[in-house]
Amino acid sequence: MIIISPSNLPHQAITLAPKTHISDCIKPQSSHLIFHFKQSFKPIIHNPLNLSFKEILAMPAKKDLEVVKGLDLQRYMGRWYEIASFPSRFQPKSGINTRATYTLKEDSTVNVLNETWTDGKRGSIEGTAYKADPSSDEAKLKVKFYVPPFLPIIPVTGDYWVMFIDEDYQYVLVGQPSRKYLWILCRQNHMDEGIYIQLVEKAKEQGYDVSKLHKTTQTNPPPEADESSKDTKGIWWIKSILGK
Repeated sequence: MIIISPSNLPHQAITLAPKTHISDCIKPQSSHLIFHFKQSFKPIIHNPLNLSFKEILAMPAKKDLEVVKGLDLQRYMGRWYEIASFPSRFQPKSGINTRATYTLKEDSTVNVLNETWTDGKRGSIEGTAYKADPSSDEAKLKVKFYVPPFLPIIPVTGDYWVMFIDEDYQYVLVGQPSRKYLWILCRQNHMDEGIYIQLVEKAKEQGYDVSKLHKTTQTNPPPEADESSKDTKGIWWIKSILGK
């Protein structure tokens, strides 16, 4: 590679021309063009709220999500019922009794079984969760699924960040750095309203638009997988992709 520097060039190649102003190139009788040029050369900034430049600079940037440190994976394992969540393309709107079951594997990764019931049929998908950074004590996990569930060939990976969990590991707040997804989970399929409000407030403090939260219908007693007819064709997944 040849590096161009003044010492590489002939003397006449680096002679600078005297300064030239744009007005020197326009005849006096055409001086109105200078004004037109200056007016049309204003920078265009998309500012739908009509904020001043100082106000734009003063707008607070979104902070990184605060997550739990030192999560005990062994205690975290087991079944969690979805109490509320942000609607997403990964779950059908008509789904009820949605839950997740986590099982720790020998290689320290986690088997993930997500279940939901739609039109009386059980739909499910399995994946694997693992620490995003094995050397970190932050509860930032990655979850990988293969879709579609009836022909699992396409890998899909998402973030799973534990934002809050109580001391007894009975309820948890899970989110993602994009703040597009949010889950409130509980060991029981129902939650005390006071605890629910506390978790919603914690999500709000972390920059979530909690008005998007949708409570998940849970029936008593919870359905058993072995007693339910299965959606073997993945209709629930197709509905979720279509936003139904």
